[in-house]
Amino acid sequence: MKNFALIGAAGYIAPRHMKAIKETGNNLTVAYDINDSVGIIDSISPESEFFTQFEEFSNYCYTLKRNSDKKIDIVSVCSPNYLHYPHIAAGLRMGADVICEKPLVPTEAILDELIEIEKETGHKVYNILQLRHHDAILKLKDKIAKKNRTEKYDVELTYITSRGKWYLESWKGDLNKSFGIATNIGVHFFDMLYFIFGELVDSEVYYTGETKAGGYLEYEKARVRWFLSIDANDLPEKVKGKQPTYRSIDIEGDEIEFSGGFTDLHTVSYQEILAGRGYGLEDARFSVKTVEHIRYAHDKVTDESKVHPNVKKLLAERS
Repeated sequence: MKNFALIGAAGYIAPRHMKAIKETGNNLTVAYDINDSVGIIDSISPESEFFTQFEEFSNYCYTLKRNSDKKIDIVSVCSPNYLHYPHIAAGLRMGADVICEKPLVPTEAILDELIEIEKETGHKVYNILQLRHHDAILKLKDKIAKKNRTEKYDVELTYITSRGKWYLESWKGDLNKSFGIATNIGVHFFDMLYFIFGELVDSEVYYTGETKAGGYLEYEKARVRWFLSIDANDLPEKVKGKQPTYRSIDIEGDEIEFSGGFTDLHTVSYQEILAGRGYGLEDARFSVKTVEHIRYAHDKVTDESKVHPNVKKLLAERS
């Protein structure tokens, strides 16, 4: 049984991590958040210590290092995006391995700094890249690998996850804290495309806004038109009123809709990490590099075939 500390206990994603800790037979020893709306802990680990001051939390974790049975083995980081780096670094320096939510960090330079801290502390950082464990994605990866065709696939990636007005009023709506819509909700999908189609060849961005973004990515094996949105109005008519989220990969008319099962993969991710098969810092490098480029790119459309249909509509409205 491993002892876990969790940073960001009141956040949206924290319950999935708490559930994964419990379902893998481990112990949530202590949790921290500046907010105290953490009643979910009672159904997971009611004996856990809880702090709203980071200094008190970190000091408590340090004192546990004196006892080999109680010391923190792993720190799970579920805090807002802009705090991931300092919280990961703190976890490593506490003498623990770290599991961090997406997006790991905003830039390659910060990723390289974490690699140095890993070397200094002798501990490891693992990223939650749950789509690499999704059954539909694994089957697609296997299918693409077996076909081994020379011409590139034409692909459309569409991800729409409805969010209310609260989103833009929260830290998620602050570019300095979330790093923008493509980073906050898209990083998993860019990693997934790399996982399936290989190294990135080209990247162009045609539209960025507070609630949606779109562009073009070309990989070794595919040309991808992508569109991301948190606006429920963008949901296809076939799912409106039935589900708030739509995740789809269309490969030359063959659509794979993988909305189901997405939220159940944190436990699988934890199982893989605990078995020594987790995804580390270098595994996250591609997605970090991709979203870093997307944040600053503003490309003009020179080829209509590269533009996602939803993006075409937005560009037409803008003009």
